[in-house]
Amino acid sequence: MAKPAARFVGVELYFENLDRAREFYVETLGLAVTDEESGHHAKFGGEAGFVCLEKKGSENYPSKDKAVLFFEVPDLELAIDAIGREKIVKREATWAVLHDPEGHNVLLLQR
Repeated sequence: MAKPAARFVGVELYFENLDRAREFYVETLGLAVTDEESGHHAKFGGEAGFVCLEKKGSENYPSKDKAVLFFEVPDLELAIDAIGREKIVKREATWAVLHDPEGHNVLLLQR
């Protein structure tokens, strides 16, 4: 049996406070909103895929409470400085982790 040719296309996260989550992804990470329905979801598109933030309870199936999002950056040190070193919860030579407003792990990878 052939395996599916799966590739990453995006991730959806569920939030109690969608406005606060949207602000984090726009203001802290600099992502641009590509689709939005106030009080329901905010979607951020990109070449490698998308991130969709959705209000908890609006889904028609159960979801997990935590997730990890991976973002490549051209210069890890500059990214950490831009975000604020106080927001970094774990740092290694080629990656760093910070949390979004509801504790999802956002991992920055040196490109």
